[in-house]
Amino acid sequence: MAKIDEIKEHIGALRGYLNIVIAIILALGAGISKLYLSLQINILFWIGIALTILLLIVFAIIARVMHNNIKKLKDL
Repeated sequence: MAKIDEIKEHIGALRGYLNIVIAIILALGAGISKLYLSLQINILFWIGIALTILLLIVFAIIARVMHNNIKKLKDL
């Protein structure tokens, strides 16, 4: 029974991390779009684009780990 609770706790923590990553992606998107609309395409714009892509990759990795844990939970 302890193994099930441990996996559930891990899934909950991953869900929290996903929420944080989503919030950062949304904030970056707003900042990038503001820079784009004001025609200030400078180094901050490109750093924002790179960070957004990096965070999307992190999001995909965390989501994959979370789904693997859910599959593990089904097997128990």
